[in-house]
Amino acid sequence: MAQALGETKDHKSYLELAERGASFAEKELFNGEYFEQKVQYRGLRDTSFLDMLEGKKEHNTSEELLRLLRKEGPKYQYATGCISDGVIGAWMAKIYGIDLPLDPKLIRKNLSSIFRHNFRSSLAEHANCQRPGYAMGDEAGLLLCSWPRGAKPVLPFPYSDEVWTGIEYQVASHLISEGLVAEGLEIVKAARSRFNNGTRNPWNEYECGSYYARAMASYALLGALSGFRYSAVEQTLWFEPKLEKRPFSVFFSTATGYGTITLDKRSLTVSVIEGKLAIKKISLTLGESTLEFVADTVVKPGKPSKYLLKALN
Repeated sequence: MAQALGETKDHKSYLELAERGASFAEKELFNGEYFEQKVQYRGLRDTSFLDMLEGKKEHNTSEELLRLLRKEGPKYQYATGCISDGVIGAWMAKIYGIDLPLDPKLIRKNLSSIFRHNFRSSLAEHANCQRPGYAMGDEAGLLLCSWPRGAKPVLPFPYSDEVWTGIEYQVASHLISEGLVAEGLEIVKAARSRFNNGTRNPWNEYECGSYYARAMASYALLGALSGFRYSAVEQTLWFEPKLEKRPFSVFFSTATGYGTITLDKRSLTVSVIEGKLAIKKISLTLGESTLEFVADTVVKPGKPSKYLLKALN
């Protein structure tokens, strides 16, 4: 954002911070499969937790719990666990079209590990003492966290054994956007099956309450499957369908208008239902090929813009 606003000094400092963080994550936190958590309470500026353990301040913690905290560190961590929203920042950056200094191969490996370790085709043998009503029995779902390498904390974060649709959609859309389409759709199928089987309200994917907002992460599936992104500043439209079906048609919405984009074997058509969409450039990615061309048009209702694919070569 600093770069876009011309704040060169701030841009440089933020970029350096991002690069240091990415370097640390790659060298210190990636275990070959996924990024894990380094639980640390010594050597920090805030010494309150360490002071409690060493008896330097008053507390009402039992000696039994103190022994556990000295061994594992603070409560409610995940440590060596594979947490499903472990690369959620990379998901957001993908949606916003922001390049990261983090190695994209490691992000993809982490996503593959999340699906491999946390997705359950049946939860019949899964123990969940929190809120099992979200997913249970022979239903499928994506756990919030698992410990494939063992060493699960005695007191991990309380929701680790639960299944949340909001996290499922986040992971699914990220998988799809990185080309792991089958895995992403498998998670979506599991979530929708649970809420469309007569047991739960299909319009209310509740979590911490009815109509819980995290489930709105499902909207990211549109962008993931279509590869649609639009910059009003650059007046550029990106489109990268992840499905080979033709015609491929998808809804889009921007600040100035909404409509549909349709790709068939011969053309790409942008139609606005309401509002308008100013386009100077279109970037269409099909497989390994990216085709760019100048549009320089304002699409309005009733006047779709059609571009022949042969003109993009």
